[in-house]
Amino acid sequence: MTHTLTAKEQSLAKIFSDDYVFTIPGYQRPYAWGKEQAQELLDDLLGALSGAPEQLSEAAPYFLGSIVLIKGEVSAEATVVDGQQRLTTLTLLLSAIRATVQDTAMQADITSCIYEKGSLVKGTQERYRLSLRERDRKFFRQYVQHEGALKTLASLNANLPDAQARLRANAEVFLEGLAKLQQPELVRLVQFIITRCYLVTVATPDLDSAYRIFGVLNSRGLDLSATDILKAEIIGSLPAELRDSYTQKWEDEEEDLGRDEFGDLFSHIRMVYRKAKPQGTLLKEFKEHVTPFQKPRVFLDEVLLPMAQAFSELRNADYASQKHAEQVNEHLSWLNRLEFKDWVPPALAFFVRHRNDPDAVLSFFRDLERLGYSMLVRKTGVNERIERFSVLTGTVEKGQDLTASSSPLQLTPLEQHDTYAMLSGPLYETHSPRALAILLLRLDRLLLSVGASYQHNVVSVEHVMPQQPAPNSQWQSWVPDAPTHQRWVHRLGNLTLLSRNKNSAASNYEFEKKKTVYFTKGGVSSFALTTQVLQHNTWTEEVMQKRQDEMLKALDTHLRLQDRQSKAALAEAFLATLSGAKVDTVFELESAKHGLSATAREDGKAFTVRAGSQAKVEWTGQPHSYQQLRNDLRSAGALKPSGDGSCLVFTKDVDFKSPSAASATVLARTDNGRTTWRMKGSSVTYAAWQDNLPSTQPATGRAEA
Repeated sequence: MTHTLTAKEQSLAKIFSDDYVFTIPGYQRPYAWGKEQAQELLDDLLGALSGAPEQLSEAAPYFLGSIVLIKGEVSAEATVVDGQQRLTTLTLLLSAIRATVQDTAMQADITSCIYEKGSLVKGTQERYRLSLRERDRKFFRQYVQHEGALKTLASLNANLPDAQARLRANAEVFLEGLAKLQQPELVRLVQFIITRCYLVTVATPDLDSAYRIFGVLNSRGLDLSATDILKAEIIGSLPAELRDSYTQKWEDEEEDLGRDEFGDLFSHIRMVYRKAKPQGTLLKEFKEHVTPFQKPRVFLDEVLLPMAQAFSELRNADYASQKHAEQVNEHLSWLNRLEFKDWVPPALAFFVRHRNDPDAVLSFFRDLERLGYSMLVRKTGVNERIERFSVLTGTVEKGQDLTASSSPLQLTPLEQHDTYAMLSGPLYETHSPRALAILLLRLDRLLLSVGASYQHNVVSVEHVMPQQPAPNSQWQSWVPDAPTHQRWVHRLGNLTLLSRNKNSAASNYEFEKKKTVYFTKGGVSSFALTTQVLQHNTWTEEVMQKRQDEMLKALDTHLRLQDRQSKAALAEAFLATLSGAKVDTVFELESAKHGLSATAREDGKAFTVRAGSQAKVEWTGQPHSYQQLRNDLRSAGALKPSGDGSCLVFTKDVDFKSPSAASATVLARTDNGRTTWRMKGSSVTYAAWQDNLPSTQPATGRAEA
């Protein structure tokens, strides 16, 4: 009997076996994953592995998503309709592990997952588990799939097509990350990937049905149906006489926000309580982490309904107050333009607590916009954003001072420095078109100061001085020197905005024609940035420098970067502080992922974890003497379960012989405490602190150095 559809959960051991021969058809787009996605995949796998038991066969399956294939039931040949990015990056990661691991037998096993070697005896040809599009296929085989070539790819100094350049960049990400691991960790990682990581393979025999399935899987669905399940469970747990009224309230909020946004709200509520990157489905994590869920009426009255109202105001930039409303909504409108929404959970947590304090609301959202746009400029990765905003959510919940320089809401001097440095550089080269357009729109509004603010259907970023000026043009007479042209062409001082799509031919017009035909409509422009350009008759290095200075000054003032300090300056100041410092110093360890916070004091004789510090409940690492140390502390009553059972709590100050023994006790796994503990209120690690102490001063960490 022929089936039109099969769907299976399969380990990568099965995916990268003789059961499948994957081919990426020519009509697919090129390989597109960038460094951020590659780093995120590696971080996620290492995070999942760190929580796995010693026996990997006992580890819970780790799902990597789904792939959609055109494949017959008997044949191994499979055309990939959806999933080429995932399959390509996983193959690249396996190749990187093979290049890093030293065990030759392990290298050979990994190779068998990447391709099957040909045999002279059997008269068989090499068979590749994955074949990319024709234009990238040979390159992928030569530099990724064959042994010994990946490190050559990472150091290949050549101009490559976009897809191949991304493969090279992601190879560098993987090789750099894997180089930090010990050999046993590398072996354990590849075993975990192959045996415990799963993909859902959805296969159908024809293209039309494959694309229908692809459309279904990538529209609505899982998270939204999860809210329906949650609704049934929560409303169904209420007393019968309350169900109708709360059903009406629930559906009113869902209708007001729209079904998609209502699903997003639940994801944001999960993050408010989870305070870490999601590891499972919305339904599962909502039940595990949103503690008020266990009390339906409390959840509805104190969480869902207030946050739905708050989310509506935040999303629509519709804060209403007799004071500061216009300014707050201005900040909200710019936050909503950001490419990422990781800022929403702390915003919800703050807004439901302080909505009626307009001074606090203005201060918070002014600083939140500053933090968000600094992250946009610095190209902060998704994992770092989640970590930062999760810590900020916790700070809001604890009622701590958000204006303090040590608050996660504020930019550190180094973050200010890095923001300014990126703004001063070739932004057109370093940032995506969308991110750059958002940043320039924000700058345009700052320069406009007062007056109407326009919403444009299309906004694009254009160079004033062309990227490739025509020979003998005015542009070349104004900036004849090639290095000078290269230094300025992609910087702020040479960029402006268009309310239309770019036209490559018009980009090279002479200056006067470009101003009248390309930059304006009816001789005027609604952009302050473009109006600046129209006021000039020439476009020289001096003009660009002056404009660059003005633009940087506006952003510097708005983002408050005046306290910026480089790493070198901070290190110098830190050394000066340490020169007269006493050994007695307080350190802290925070894990947003596990919701843990601990403080300790180093006095040269012992590393003392203070009473009230938190520790993980169960040991998850490999067997170690530190595990017995934890057990002894529990038996002695120095470590006891918290009231809600979510963690262990130190009931008294406990002396440890080293910072690593202390951090292993807190995190329930072996750990290098010299890099985990940080000086309270700073990013300075124990190792950096100790390395700058006078050699005569005692410190428990010296034995570990």
